[in-house]
Amino acid sequence: MALTASCPSCGAPVVFQSAGSVFAVCEYCQSMLVRRDQALEDIGKMAALVEDRSPLQLGSEGVYKGVHFALIGRIQIKYSQGLWNEWHLLFDDMRTGWLSEAAGEYVLSFLKHPGEALPAFAELQAGRQLTLGGQAWTVSNKEEAECVAGQGELPFKVGAGYPLAAADLRHGKQFATLDYSETPPLWFVGEAVEFSALQLRNLRAGMPLPGATVAAEVFRCGVCGSPLQAGAPTIVAIACRSCGTVVDAADANHAILSRASSKEKKQYQPKLPLGSKGQLDGEAVEVIGFMVRRTRSEGIAYDWREYLLAAPNGRYRWLTEYNHHWNVVDVLSDPPAGGIVEVDAVRYRGTTFKHFSTAQSAEVIQLAGEFTWRVRHGESCRAVDYVAPPQMLSCESNDKEITWSLGRYASADEIAAAFALKKLPGPLGVHANQPNPWEAAHRQACRRFWRLLLLLVGLQVAALSIFGSKTLLRQDFSFSPQLLAGPESTLRSREFTVSGKANRLAVRNATSLDNNWLALDMVLVNKTSGEAWPAAREIAYYYGSDGGESWTEGNRDDEVVFVDIPPGTYYLNIDPELAPGKAVAVNSRLEVAVAGAGWSNFILALLFVMLFPLFSRFRHAAFEGARWADSDHAPAGGDSGDDD
Repeated sequence: MALTASCPSCGAPVVFQSAGSVFAVCEYCQSMLVRRDQALEDIGKMAALVEDRSPLQLGSEGVYKGVHFALIGRIQIKYSQGLWNEWHLLFDDMRTGWLSEAAGEYVLSFLKHPGEALPAFAELQAGRQLTLGGQAWTVSNKEEAECVAGQGELPFKVGAGYPLAAADLRHGKQFATLDYSETPPLWFVGEAVEFSALQLRNLRAGMPLPGATVAAEVFRCGVCGSPLQAGAPTIVAIACRSCGTVVDAADANHAILSRASSKEKKQYQPKLPLGSKGQLDGEAVEVIGFMVRRTRSEGIAYDWREYLLAAPNGRYRWLTEYNHHWNVVDVLSDPPAGGIVEVDAVRYRGTTFKHFSTAQSAEVIQLAGEFTWRVRHGESCRAVDYVAPPQMLSCESNDKEITWSLGRYASADEIAAAFALKKLPGPLGVHANQPNPWEAAHRQACRRFWRLLLLLVGLQVAALSIFGSKTLLRQDFSFSPQLLAGPESTLRSREFTVSGKANRLAVRNATSLDNNWLALDMVLVNKTSGEAWPAAREIAYYYGSDGGESWTEGNRDDEVVFVDIPPGTYYLNIDPELAPGKAVAVNSRLEVAVAGAGWSNFILALLFVMLFPLFSRFRHAAFEGARWADSDHAPAGGDSGDDD
């Protein structure tokens, strides 16, 4: 039940909707009021909130997992890179929670009891993995911030300058915060949520939703005097287009964060001018920031360009470009589990990303436009890239923060069309996550090969069944030394008839050779015409053992094919020769048959159809080799493609 009391300072009614609220700020006189049973104690004035153009306000309502809630309090927190809001929520089931609002990301969390001792703040660092509440977590951010101001009902006393040491932890979409502003520290657990999914209503009257245009604050660069402007309240740093000086947009005096050296001011011209508007993935975007980063490997500098895009719903996206290769990049609210330890591969959203490269220092060397954090010249981070073309998964980390992003390769033509440009330069070389242009061609060639192979096998089986072998003669011979020594050493087979059209005749000899050889001079003779077709064959078969291992050489059987044999009556003349010095008869079974369908045409056709997948495989592998040649973590073989 709500408690209503009067403000000790101005007499205005102050309503406590949550029984857990112990602190409130009078909305009329900004007095800080501490609840003591039924009375209120005035402990001073609350500093004014910094205007941040948030669409949320006290009294805004929404729904989370089917339960209605209202916003009853707010604290505004300042940290090294800007401001964020923490909204105190009261649910209809009397639970309370918090909705964090920072740089277009919304996280809803609840106070939990960890059931175990929490680590000390000094022990934490970005990327560290720990287990709390039975769940594995990775420290994604560590900050020593302070409260700027507050309003409405809160479960604790706050004021301007109130210190807040906190660490954010992530596990996929799950989110947790360790709040060290109290002892023992507080433990909040929740998840990243979409603004639209909360079904928020009763938002600030006349205040645009996230992503809508707001009035720009205009001022001048303190170094060259060029006009500067912050187009959104979430912009905390602006880099002068003229001289490269970076100004703190959140500072009333617009303090200078960093200055560009003379050689860095105009080193690169953006291919997408600041202020360019376009349609990317079906949504409107605007280029508001341009940054050049550099890393070095073996003394060679590698520079790439990054464009910060303002997107709907208060979100920001990135375009990156290297050697005219483009990527559309989004920072992940549900990063992969694990810290910054390098691994061979990362499994994310059902896809395996292979480790491509590690840059120990990715340094900012050029800036222009607006940024959502206090970026400086010379600022650097460690960057690790994993690829699964056309996607790239990147992890950037420093001593305070670890962020993951997911990029999608985009062609120069796609980017030119998105921003209504006539043309952009074509890509140079092969990029880390550039799709292999031979991937589809190779898969198609493989599918066609298997279909053609199936067809060839079917045709060969049909030919063998239709044009199968037909035996015309089967006769046994015995070639003995005595026979060869006699005057009638030439033997003649029985006659056989070849009918129909011209045929291929196969003459087979199955012998009893035993460590011996046999030479046969055979002549196929047409009985009527006397036409003859000679064939000389030598058959040998040897076997034995050497050092305990058996071996064989040659074959006991032999076959010779006579082609284009016309119809008629035929016989074979056989003139044998045995190996000298071995007086052993050799028996042979002679068979003459109409030869069935041959295999030569099948083999030639098979070799022909194999050329296409082999060629596409070669080109595919060459492309992958070029890709991984630029990697410092190339896999063995360099070709990660899979065949159908």
